[in-house]
Amino acid sequence: MIHRLAELSFTQVDALDRDRTVVLFAVSPLEEHGPHLPIGTDLFHAEYFSEELAKRIIEANTGWTVLIGPSLPIGASAFDQAGTLLARARTVRNATLDYGAALARHGFRYILVTNGHAGPRHVVALEEAAAVVSRRYGARMLSLSGPVLWKFLRGKFNDRLEPLLGRPLTEAEREAMRGDAHGGLWETSLLMRVRPSLVDPAYAQLVPARFSLLDALRKNYPLRLGNRMGYIGSPAAASAEFGELARRLLLDVVWDVVRPVFDARDESWQQTSFLYKIPFLRTAFPYWVLVLGVLLAGLLLVQWLR
Repeated sequence: MIHRLAELSFTQVDALDRDRTVVLFAVSPLEEHGPHLPIGTDLFHAEYFSEELAKRIIEANTGWTVLIGPSLPIGASAFDQAGTLLARARTVRNATLDYGAALARHGFRYILVTNGHAGPRHVVALEEAAAVVSRRYGARMLSLSGPVLWKFLRGKFNDRLEPLLGRPLTEAEREAMRGDAHGGLWETSLLMRVRPSLVDPAYAQLVPARFSLLDALRKNYPLRLGNRMGYIGSPAAASAEFGELARRLLLDVVWDVVRPVFDARDESWQQTSFLYKIPFLRTAFPYWVLVLGVLLAGLLLVQWLR
């Protein structure tokens, strides 16, 4: 069965079989996504996939229960404009860690975090939280967006999209996908499938917005460069049909990541993104730098006093 965590009493929650219960919750910011999409785009996507994933878990695991927990509408590495709820990466990490720990302390072993936001520090913050809870409580807590993002960046989506499409992608379609990262073809199409009433029809008149790697080093670059409309990619190429393909593809990819979690013999379940291995994206990096700076200053002072 599928339940809403917030709608149950504590006795109902406590009566659940911990070995056959999965908890899902979404962590994604409210963030600008151009003039045509709502600021809740990432959160709507994350919540939608929590719902769809819950159904698939129940179908694949007879007698199991899924709890869908309330969402956390915060995020790091977001484009900062009116309406964006931007938090520090350490805050995102700690909030997610505490959420997961509150569940794991009471015996819940399977905890999955969905996320629709690809900000690097946000992705890593969620992975850190999941790793700490898993290690500290012997649970299997996994943030799903990291492994999925890695597959996307390696071009694995295109390989699986063509069979769903039933034909090779055209050059125009491939061009529309290049550099499509925020409020473009993918997100606009997917929201047409998930929450169509929230997509402004003006999306069809928006010109492609392309940026270089050098551009991307600037803070809030899609709001400061180009047409300054806050999107990256080709929203005008979006369609509900592509949104349905994207929905099916993403659900299949996410399911590939989730399945090992329920197999006690499979140690490959704890997947992370390549971003997790980059030191300066870790939430403790500023503290490491501070400690190193203090130690270095101390050594210099000792040398000077000698």
